Amino acid sequence: MSRWQGKRVGLLMGGLSPEREVSLQTGKNCGDALRALGYDVRDIDVGLDVAMQLKDIDVAFIALHGRWGEDGCIQGLLEALQIPYTHSGVLASAAAMNKLFAKRIFQSLGIKTAAFEVVASGVTAHTPKAGFACIVKPNGQGSSVGVSLVKRQEEMAAALKLAGDHAREILVEQYIKGQEINVAVIDGEVLGSVEIRTTHEFYDYDAKYIANDTQYLVPAPVSAEVERRLFDVSKRAYEALGCAGAARVDVIVDASGEPYLLEVNTLPGMTSHSLVPKIAKHRGIEFQPLVERMLEGAGLKA
Repeated sequence: MSRWQGKRVGLLMGGLSPEREVSLQTGKNCGDALRALGYDVRDIDVGLDVAMQLKDIDVAFIALHGRWGEDGCIQGLLEALQIPYTHSGVLASAAAMNKLFAKRIFQSLGIKTAAFEVVASGVTAHTPKAGFACIVKPNGQGSSVGVSLVKRQEEMAAALKLAGDHAREILVEQYIKGQEINVAVIDGEVLGSVEIRTTHEFYDYDAKYIANDTQYLVPAPVSAEVERRLFDVSKRAYEALGCAGAARVDVIVDASGEPYLLEVNTLPGMTSHSLVPKIAKHRGIEFQPLVERMLEGAGLKA
């Protein structure tokens, strides 16, 4: 019997970030799974009064995405209130969400990542040192919110404006053409991989959550050697940030088979389009036991 059976499980979802709607989908799916397994689940749509909302909760299942939920903020509050919670702790959550900080950690360990520059919000023109094409993204958002693929100089101003609307710092990142592969890691164990193939120019918000023509190949069709390197890079990134519970590692594998780490997501989505459940299912782990495993790993992390 799970140690959380008979306890009050607070399901934290919604929140205040631009990823609210995705979080509500994740929360509903996880809540349905836990209730079907007999858990006492209390839905909490996280607002400014979240501290009061948590007063009768024994353990928190975090189904938030984006700012104030995935970046260490809610984790810090739960630590202060001494409420055990799922997924990564304060430091790992904050480090992973800050893409610039995470990239510097990866670089210090010799993990390859796309070349990048940092531009301040409000800048209206920039010519990337690595040339075009490039990816322009806000530093500190997820779900491809505020992200643009820029192929020409005349597209840069609009991309900078969009990214700047979501963060004070903007990353201008070298665009690496190749296989877009995500790797699922849970409790330090690599579960497997999925390649995403989309008709869009890149794997944007619409391709992730709305489009029905996105293809998911599980496992990713790569050689045994490339898979070994892919899994090694993903596990090293997970450990370097100090992640816990479930995480998703986003990687591009170029034409030569070289993996380039893009980012680590410490609160991966659990929607009908989400990747961690697809990878887990291929390993024989159905959705309900996957969610229960996430809950089982709840604790204080600081």
